[in-house]
Amino acid sequence: MLNYIWAFMILVGVVYAAFTGNMAAVTDAALGSAQEAVSLCITMAGVMALWMGLMKIAEKSGLITGLASGIQPFLTFMFPKIPKEHPSRKYIATNFIANILGLGWACTPAGLKAMESLAELEEERGNTGSIRRASNEMCTFLILNTSSLQLIPVNMIVYRTQYGSANPAGVIAPAIVATLFSTIISIIYCKIMDRKKGGRK
Repeated sequence: MLNYIWAFMILVGVVYAAFTGNMAAVTDAALGSAQEAVSLCITMAGVMALWMGLMKIAEKSGLITGLASGIQPFLTFMFPKIPKEHPSRKYIATNFIANILGLGWACTPAGLKAMESLAELEEERGNTGSIRRASNEMCTFLILNTSSLQLIPVNMIVYRTQYGSANPAGVIAPAIVATLFSTIISIIYCKIMDRKKGGRK
């Protein structure tokens, strides 16, 4: 549906430009935006390579394992029905850590693995049918992943750097406050829904 909306907006813009004699401006804007997009992608690739490298070093040094172990009590609090030895806990922990460090790209594979593992857990419980429904754990994970606390908003810093901000890192403190509140609210919401609907969202 979103593709149709974008296609419609582009078509309307081109037609309007043609009728008002602004096709040259549209062409210049398209070429300029394409050049800017390539430049931004190169910048993002460099930052991504840097942070992925740091994550790899942290993984080899055992830092990620230590952090994952450190948040196990939180995982038990939020996902009390997931067995302690289930692999989904490892994927969820890795996803949360990557999100907290602002590594949106690094958290995606772990998030997908976590969802697959949670789906397998539902199958083990025998909760399968013709209509697949997201489990309580899946909903909780999705909400926490979306509202995750971020200590270093890497993406936003890169964008601000690319567009000439005088202080690209100035967004760190506001981002921490905003994501801290969103995370607290999401935790409260998940727990309220757990009690209200008897463990099903």
